[in-house]
Amino acid sequence: MDQRFLNTHLKLLAFDLLSLKPTPSPSSSSSDSTISFSRRGALVSRAETLGTVTSRDHKPSKFLKFTVDDGTGCVTCVLWLNHLTSPYYSRQSPPSVRLMADRAAQFASEVKIGAVARVRGRITGYRGAVQITVSDVVIEKDPNSEILHWLDCLRLARNCYDVVGS
Repeated sequence: MDQRFLNTHLKLLAFDLLSLKPTPSPSSSSSDSTISFSRRGALVSRAETLGTVTSRDHKPSKFLKFTVDDGTGCVTCVLWLNHLTSPYYSRQSPPSVRLMADRAAQFASEVKIGAVARVRGRITGYRGAVQITVSDVVIEKDPNSEILHWLDCLRLARNCYDVVGS
C-alpha cells in the first residue's frame, strides 16, 4: 500500500473524506489493532477540511463535537478538552499539557454555529463513521476561503493525490 501521504494533512472535500476505506495498519502488531484509512490505494492519516459549522455539542472538560458542512457532505469533528484529567497526558510534561489544554479551550470558544472553520487533524473512525480528531481550528474571515479550498482540493486531487507513482 502506498504510504507517501501517511503523515501529511491532505486537503479533502467532505465527500472524499467520507468515502475513505478503513484499512488495517501495516505497522500494527497483534496487540495493537490500529486502523488507518485508504484513498485510492494510498494510506492517509491526516486531513484538512473547510466548511460551515452546522452543529455543536460541548461537554466542558471532556470534548467539543461539531459538524462541518462544505456543500459536498458533513464531517464530524471531535476536539478533545480532557488534557488535564486524561491518564494519556499524565506521561507528558505538565507545561506542555497545560499549553495543549489552553489551546484546545481557545479553539472550542471560537467554534460557533454558522462560522466558517478550517479544521486539521487525524482521520479516525467512531462507530463505523469517519471523523476528524481535531489538532487545530482556524475561523476564516475571508468569504472566498470556501471556494479557494474547493479549488485547492480539486487541483491537488488531479495533480498530486491521484497521480500514479512511477
